[in-house]
Amino acid sequence: MKSTYVFILLCFVSIFGFAQEVTTVKGIVISTTTNEPLESVNIVNLNQVKGTSTDDKGAFEIIAKANDTLHFSYLGYKSIKVRVTNDWLKFGATQIEMTELALALEEVVVNQLRLTGYLEVDVKQVPLQSNYRYSISGLSNKGYEGGDRSPNAVSKVLGAVFNPADFLYNMFGKKPNELRKLKQMKKDDQIRNQLASRFDREMLMVLLEVDRYDLDEIINQCNYSRDFIETANDLQVLDAISECYEEYKVLSRSKSNRF
Repeated sequence: MKSTYVFILLCFVSIFGFAQEVTTVKGIVISTTTNEPLESVNIVNLNQVKGTSTDDKGAFEIIAKANDTLHFSYLGYKSIKVRVTNDWLKFGATQIEMTELALALEEVVVNQLRLTGYLEVDVKQVPLQSNYRYSISGLSNKGYEGGDRSPNAVSKVLGAVFNPADFLYNMFGKKPNELRKLKQMKKDDQIRNQLASRFDREMLMVLLEVDRYDLDEIINQCNYSRDFIETANDLQVLDAISECYEEYKVLSRSKSNRF
């Protein structure tokens, strides 16, 4: 009888160990135009929020399990999503093909500054960034953006403190899965490195399941300036959204405790 219990226990241990086993998939990404491997393709597992990039031979390996979705993106190429299958896990590396985009350059109008040679006159013609940030003593955040130095800038900052970001809560408060992804994205160094070099917001939109308008509106509702929205890289946007939500939770708890 004792040996039977030992056998059952070993079976449970084996099953538990198998369930906890981390699986990965491998592959090579090539261009359909040149049939050559693509280096530094950004790859993100949208389910587990893990990221990686291809090496100089187009090869990659990423943590994944069956039915996970991998997102592939590369400058000048059409982004694609690929679902992980049992066959891929079983038989090893596979080949992923990416198609080059036909990009048409838009007309750009450059307004040249008319310099006079007098420093005091010319310096007034140089456009200035208007995303001034204000810090408030006692709060651990890095500061609030007030837009410009006009009188209503201070009101905008105070609004960021005392009025919670309702739009942000509506976007993520009822979507715990997206909020979980937001936290995981901040912890994954590979994803952070990818976001730091990107300005297209594509990876953020895919991971958070929002469109470009909603993403910009989230940042705007968190009282970040238009200059920040237009110039920040994707990592800065991620940190801004995350910081805004954390502050909202702190303010919400404080408000609840008072009543």
